[in-house]
Amino acid sequence: MLTWSLFWLAVAVLCVSAGAAVAQGNITQREVKAAAGKEVRVAVYGDIRPDCTSGPLPAIRLVTAPTHGAVNVKRGTLKATNYKQCLATEVPVYIAFYRAAGNFSGSDEFVLEVGLPGRKQLQRFRVNVSGAPGGGQNI
Repeated sequence: MLTWSLFWLAVAVLCVSAGAAVAQGNITQREVKAAAGKEVRVAVYGDIRPDCTSGPLPAIRLVTAPTHGAVNVKRGTLKATNYKQCLATEVPVYIAFYRAAGNFSGSDEFVLEVGLPGRKQLQRFRVNVSGAPGGGQNI
């Protein structure tokens, strides 16, 4: 379950990620901070239609796997209140997580392909992994 503060970012831009995103052609660059050995949420993918129902979920494919960690996509539910004319709604979402190896510290990278109706988008995630406790970020 996700909170409303995440909902606005997740649905308004179709995905939310840790850090800034810069579009370069059809590739979006995303910067993420993570702690070694801990799972961090890096993106949320969902869609709410104007009639407050769920739109189609995208197809997500791991194009390039991280060298020093793993990516996992889970299905979840986003509860939203007071979003546009939707006073209260629940929609399914996909949530992408990254987990660095327990002994790794440094930079890692992976690429996801997000398939939306009629188009596909590549998202490159650059991950700065800290070996210090609490070095990650949660979105």
